[in-house]
Amino acid sequence: MIMSQNTPLFKLTDLSIRLRWGTVSDLKPIQMPNMDMEELFEARKSFSEEQRIDVLLRSTGMEPSNFEERAKWHLLARLIPFVENNYNVCELGPRGTGKSHVYKECSPNSILISGGQTTVANLFYNLGSRTVGLVGMWDIVAFDEVAGITFKDKDGIQIMKDFMASGSFARGRDAITASASMVFVGNINQPVDTMVKTSHLLAPFPEVMIDSAFFDRFHAYIPGWEVPKMRPEFFTNQYGLITDYLAEYMREMRKQNFSDAIDRFFKLGRDLNQRDTIAVKRTTSGLLKLLHPHGAYDKEAVAKCLEYALEARRRIKEQLKKIGGMEFYDVHFSYIDQESLEEKFIGIPEQGGDKLISAEQMNPGVLHTISRGSGGHLELFRLETQTTAGNGKLTTPGFGSNSAAKESLKIAFDYFKANAHRVSANIRAGESDFHLHNVEMHNTGASKVMTLAGFVALCSGVLQKPVQAKMVVLGDMSLGGSIVPVENLSECLQVAFDSGAKRILLPMASVVDIPSIPGELFAKFQTSFYADPTDAVFKALGVE
Repeated sequence: MIMSQNTPLFKLTDLSIRLRWGTVSDLKPIQMPNMDMEELFEARKSFSEEQRIDVLLRSTGMEPSNFEERAKWHLLARLIPFVENNYNVCELGPRGTGKSHVYKECSPNSILISGGQTTVANLFYNLGSRTVGLVGMWDIVAFDEVAGITFKDKDGIQIMKDFMASGSFARGRDAITASASMVFVGNINQPVDTMVKTSHLLAPFPEVMIDSAFFDRFHAYIPGWEVPKMRPEFFTNQYGLITDYLAEYMREMRKQNFSDAIDRFFKLGRDLNQRDTIAVKRTTSGLLKLLHPHGAYDKEAVAKCLEYALEARRRIKEQLKKIGGMEFYDVHFSYIDQESLEEKFIGIPEQGGDKLISAEQMNPGVLHTISRGSGGHLELFRLETQTTAGNGKLTTPGFGSNSAAKESLKIAFDYFKANAHRVSANIRAGESDFHLHNVEMHNTGASKVMTLAGFVALCSGVLQKPVQAKMVVLGDMSLGGSIVPVENLSECLQVAFDSGAKRILLPMASVVDIPSIPGELFAKFQTSFYADPTDAVFKALGVE
């Protein structure tokens, strides 16, 4: 494909072949021997940012007018490895969304490894022939179908981690440096909302690669599920840059560095560590190289690229949080305007965690608690209590066959019947029937640690007094009413914050664990403490 004659992006020489006696006597190549970047930079000034995106997407064969804005940015992000050295990115999503297309068809400088099986000698360095492998020969090494990635060498994954972190690796006596970007594409076979609740979005990788240190090297995660499956109308019949010209332009841009663009206008928030900062700067730099190769970008343009970069890196960090625990719980990415000092936080659409706990006052008998579900992950649970006239029966819909969860609520109900008078003399447990329903907010399976929460919910329901807004009740109790401290307190508080909680009710027995909580996290809550189950009811209902 070439641009319209009215578009001053590049010149195209005539291809003429003169034949004499059946032999080629003269050949003029369609490519220019030297890339005139100044001509391209000058021509870019004639385009708006939106037009520039359309040109790039049409140059890869896509028709931008048929894609939504977010999908266009995802398609654009696929090109970042072409313009950034040592850029590591993954894209997982449904089949048929064109994840591997650009790495196979849009540049002679990238190679797509199908099937996934490779060796250290092939990919990195051959000790026998003393030659560098694919990472030294190509600008991009892309792995198709990540689920099938295997190394015949035991040290393959470790060498890959070293290379992804620094662009270099040691092999024998030699230290080798290369600039290839690493791309991983693969398929997600389950609905994304299910994976978010029950697992993590890096699950399609082989088990040997499910390692927080490996994934922490990724600069971005492109959400392939937001790109529609390819249909005929998604392919363009309009003009774009010819492939060789596009490839040469992108290769030349690898020599540029726009990483300082962020520092001109913004500061990154406190939750970003060094690797997060590097990742965000590289993604922002790559997008600016694609959209504003001439370097004439303004504050608004940088903000757009920065927000995309923060989201793409946070998507990686959210999965690391599930895989590696508390070490990766600083996920609330933000940036600060250096002029107004306004801080803007960037979320990821599929997470939606901060809306799990409504800001509105809940009905009496409804409360939230956090504990480890039967699937092994910490989860937010909502207990909903209904009280009707009856003779003191308890039903527990919503717990299925989880006998441990049902037993914990039976203990709560027995304690409620024996001790409700200590909360209020007006409670007549034998004159009502109680229905305790469990809502698993992340679908990881019901928890057996619900006795204390169940007791508070029953008291709230029978008294018709709601629990304080945006409160999470933590801790548990035994059959005799002895308080059990919170396990994994730091992680529980992080889950509470991610879910939108503003108030936390803790047992006094957990005070000793407070020093282990990051001060910034603990300060995000209004925290109350209870000494016994009755005290927990009073504190939860806001009764002095």
